[in-house]
Amino acid sequence: MAVSPRELVTGSVDIASLPDIFFKVNEMVEDPYCSASDIGDVIKSDAPFTARLLKLVNSPFFGFPSRIDTVSRAITVIGTRELRDLILATSVVKNFTGIPADLVTMDQFWRHSIYCGLLARIIATHCREVNLERFFVAGLLHDIGSLLIYRKLPELARETLNRANYNGQVLHQAEREVLGFDHADVGGELLRTWRLPESLIEGIAFHHAPERATHHPREAAITHLANIIVTAIELGHHGPVPPLEQRAWDLLGLPVDFLEPTITEADAKFADAFKMIYLENTSKKQHAG
Repeated sequence: MAVSPRELVTGSVDIASLPDIFFKVNEMVEDPYCSASDIGDVIKSDAPFTARLLKLVNSPFFGFPSRIDTVSRAITVIGTRELRDLILATSVVKNFTGIPADLVTMDQFWRHSIYCGLLARIIATHCREVNLERFFVAGLLHDIGSLLIYRKLPELARETLNRANYNGQVLHQAEREVLGFDHADVGGELLRTWRLPESLIEGIAFHHAPERATHHPREAAITHLANIIVTAIELGHHGPVPPLEQRAWDLLGLPVDFLEPTITEADAKFADAFKMIYLENTSKKQHAG
């Protein structure tokens, strides 16, 4: 059966849709005529979501010295685009269901993904990047295409996982042999359907091949490096560690000794981030069911 990443994403709204508030905010962020106050009004119209967002920005994940009590203050401190990215981060984990448990457990998947997001954000800080939340979201969603493959093509997904686990193949290479594309391709297509910024799309679509990123090579290089680190410390992966792309490493210009403090910082923030982004969202969904 021949299928393309675009065909895989098409018709996946049932498992990959996002809340209306995200699309409203995303459209407003890109509209030069919309003010921060307009965006704040839209967010405040959803009281449960506002409460969840304020809880996140006041968590140790950010470590702001004073409490942020209003959406307006959050926008002032964090920024409209960064807040849009956090809305995506806090929404997406609830929208993927029906994944066969023998392929991946959602707990394992999101542990790997959230840790990768933390690493990407910290690496971006070392690289003196701005608007850090886009790097967290790129790391968080770098493997999102895998969930669509597991859901829509479970038998072929089992074959790729078996090749990675038992033949010692890198997973994305096994996917290319079996499917003709990999999970990064699918993730990129999904983000295009969500009309997300090209910097996020390239960071995810090229996290295994950062040299292919034409407009946002640093985003792709940072996500690439974060994924390699989290895979090397064996947090929810299949198969061997993917090779580090030398050009990506050279582009970032990081010292070798950045690694230990980066992992230490990610470790310190992981439990809180995992609770806020995954556990609290999924536990509410389970109780509602």
